[in-house]
Amino acid sequence: MGTLGGAGLAAAVAASRARTLGMEGERRASQARSSGLPAGGADGDSQGGSAPFPGSSGSSALLQAEVLDLDEDEDDLEVFSKDASLMDMNSFSPMMPTSPLSMINQIKFEDEPDLKDLFITVDEPESHVTTIETFITYRIITKTSRGEFDSSEFEVRRRYQDFLWLKGKLEEAHPTLIIPPLPEKFIVKGMVERFNDDFIETRRKALHKFLNRIADHPTLTFNEDFKIFLTAQAWELSSHKKQGPGLLSRMGQTVRAVASSMRGVKNRPEEFMEMNNFIELFSQKINLIDKISQRIYKEEREYFDEMKEYGPIHILWSASEEDLVDTLKDVASCIDRCCKATEKRMSGLSEALLPVVHEYVLYSEMLMGVMKRRDQIQAELDSKVEALTYKKIDTDLQDRSWLSTLSYRIRSEEEIWRCATLHIYKMIFKLPEEIGKLEDKVECANNALKADWERWKQNMQNDIKLAFTDMAEENIHYYEQCLATWESFLTSQTNLHLEETSEDKP
Repeated sequence: MGTLGGAGLAAAVAASRARTLGMEGERRASQARSSGLPAGGADGDSQGGSAPFPGSSGSSALLQAEVLDLDEDEDDLEVFSKDASLMDMNSFSPMMPTSPLSMINQIKFEDEPDLKDLFITVDEPESHVTTIETFITYRIITKTSRGEFDSSEFEVRRRYQDFLWLKGKLEEAHPTLIIPPLPEKFIVKGMVERFNDDFIETRRKALHKFLNRIADHPTLTFNEDFKIFLTAQAWELSSHKKQGPGLLSRMGQTVRAVASSMRGVKNRPEEFMEMNNFIELFSQKINLIDKISQRIYKEEREYFDEMKEYGPIHILWSASEEDLVDTLKDVASCIDRCCKATEKRMSGLSEALLPVVHEYVLYSEMLMGVMKRRDQIQAELDSKVEALTYKKIDTDLQDRSWLSTLSYRIRSEEEIWRCATLHIYKMIFKLPEEIGKLEDKVECANNALKADWERWKQNMQNDIKLAFTDMAEENIHYYEQCLATWESFLTSQTNLHLEETSEDKP
């Protein structure tokens, strides 16, 4: 389009110059006629050898020279036309902004990131007791401005099994995308209630993060099952679940998946080998960090429980020491302030660091599952290619014997070759069609995983960096607060000692 625009602009400028030169030549010719001088000038020498009247050879030569000059500058005009074409389009199109400010605003608007249009909240867990089971449901409030939703706000209740169903449907529709992990499903035994309040709250936060990670994903957020999960009532969701594949179909898929995993992948691409090595190393390190973090939190809890007992002990002690009443009460007050700081620090550890680290422990397991599903797709392709190779070899060996056997049964030569062609098509040409489809499937799966892998790594680095940075700042604030508490106590005791010393002097 730039070349065509440049040529068009060059032609327009040439025509404009031609009209200008023609008018100038006509003006000079009329002046010459009125003064009796030649049209070339007062000295009588005509440029080009004759009078440059319109249509004469002089004016034609002059125009040709100007056009040649334009041809030499065609590249400059072509570059200029790329910028001028936008100006021309804006000046003639009523739909385009014409002011520079509106154009700047338009550019800024295009450069801005897409605004979030889907907000999900998981809250208000509610216990349900039936004759068969006891379970917890969570309220899910969805607010959106998307056009594919029938309303701007939805409110539904879902139980943990519904979240499992959604995760399974997402893995089925997008086998090589990194689906956010769900919290583990386990039962605390030996309790009157099936779930205690801390467990329910921890699960609620994890489910809230699960749905919002899906909503922020560039592909998963537009999944139809995700939309149904957010908007359908309980009976509608149950009806939608029944529309899925039957038990035998799911068993067949499981058997094929197991067979592919047992067969393995012969030639995994190098980039996915590196990805698999990264996942294994990441899994080891994040599991180690999770264990260390849990141990630190446990030791911090034991330290906090023990320190809480020191304050009351010093208060009781002050009752039996008249000379140390104020000092012991100040010590008890310092211990109480340090206990509050320790409790706040533990809260930050349990709410900020531990959930993030454990989420990526679950992510490492999800990544291993994604790699297995990718390998299954490639293993299926490898098996088809191998089968095609064997089919070609068998066909080359059996064609003569098969045709000779067939010729005894069918007398017509045309029928023999027709049956032979059909046989070869079924044996050879059907497999390449399946292989072509599988190659497309492998390519799509690989591209989806590579794109999602980079997005996940960036999010992982940001999340873990933010979690540890916040925890470091919280620790610094904690130690500064405890240090200031005890320094103020020591300062007060020093001043008290100086006052007592001054009073004892005569």
